Amino acid sequence: MSADMRVHSWSCSYYLDPEKQWVSGKLTLTPHSLKFIVDKTEEVLVGLPLSSIIEIRKESSLFIFGAITVLEKNQTKHWFSSLQPSRNVVFNVIEHFWRELLLCQPGSAADTTSHVTRGQELMGLMANSQKRMEDTAKDLQQQSEQLDSVLKGLEKMESDLDVADRLLTELETPSWWPFGSKFWKMPAEENLKEGVSSTCEPFGKEGVVITVPAIVSERAESHSKLGKLTVLLSAVEIYDSCSLLLHRFEKEDVDDIKVHSPYEVSIRQRFIGKPDVAYHVISAKMPEVIPILEVQFSNKIELLEDALVLRNKVFASSAERHAASRPKGCTPHRELPTGGQEGEQLQLQKNLPLLSEGEAQELTQILSKMKGLALDTEAELERQDAALDGISVAVDRATLNVDKQNRRMRKLM
Repeated sequence: MSADMRVHSWSCSYYLDPEKQWVSGKLTLTPHSLKFIVDKTEEVLVGLPLSSIIEIRKESSLFIFGAITVLEKNQTKHWFSSLQPSRNVVFNVIEHFWRELLLCQPGSAADTTSHVTRGQELMGLMANSQKRMEDTAKDLQQQSEQLDSVLKGLEKMESDLDVADRLLTELETPSWWPFGSKFWKMPAEENLKEGVSSTCEPFGKEGVVITVPAIVSERAESHSKLGKLTVLLSAVEIYDSCSLLLHRFEKEDVDDIKVHSPYEVSIRQRFIGKPDVAYHVISAKMPEVIPILEVQFSNKIELLEDALVLRNKVFASSAERHAASRPKGCTPHRELPTGGQEGEQLQLQKNLPLLSEGEAQELTQILSKMKGLALDTEAELERQDAALDGISVAVDRATLNVDKQNRRMRKLM
């Protein structure tokens, strides 16, 4: 697949430091680079390999306007502002590809870096991931407190409804009525509670074919957020970053899947009398997902113009498999790298370790902390899932009780 394949483009402005002014243009992301092209002249003003980036941040220009800053290894800092549709959308997509491709394809870097630089880059990535996990844990803690508050409120509501039920029973059975039953015969509604609990059962476990991290958005691109895409044997599921299910597309309910590029697809389910449900998904791992979608949704998937490169990739893969199946004595001719300096650099890269001993120990400590955070987060999410199920059942039960008591009060009036 070509490294120049466009993943996405956004309208924005770039700060030209020598001239102290902002230039309007388009910021274009490819699998291995980030480019800024000026609108008027179509000149590539900035071209950065993703491997040369050491930090991506959200900052403010002139303390007012939201911007994204990109820091290179040589400490050159680039400012991008007036991002459309929003700064968060652009930041999430760029950071997703930067992290995924930098870690998964270290050999695709355009320049050669020493083992110390590689180790520092890896530790920086892991430290940022640890910071993200700590922030997520704090958000989950706040969310847990809110759920506990909601549960307490529902318990108080149920207690108040019980008091109202006793008062209504006294009004329905006057003291002068000689029989022990109610004065007015009320319809039996106890079976409804059992129906509520049966409707709250989650989906059964199914065989997961593949799960990939992704940037997901429903309809409006400005509302995109971190999440993941899961392809099952009988469905496609969209989750947010907290592993909460946003939508489940049953296999027979999917109307069409459009492949906009090797990294971008949209899934739609049509409805009569109400808006369609459509999700837009961008992922660096999408080339692994699309062949699976083609098999499961062969009659519903459509490859648009930018996605036709996938066909070439399939042919290239088959050619590679054919070459690999040749006998050992028939190895194809390969040209050795010319120039003594390049050969020495390659030999040094083979001899030098990727990480120093100190960096490996520090990386082990970071990974241990991240593992603990991940286990705590998983346990907290499971607890919150159970709490949400309890809240859902309690709300449905309270709704039924309120409706029942409203009918009883209308009959008493």
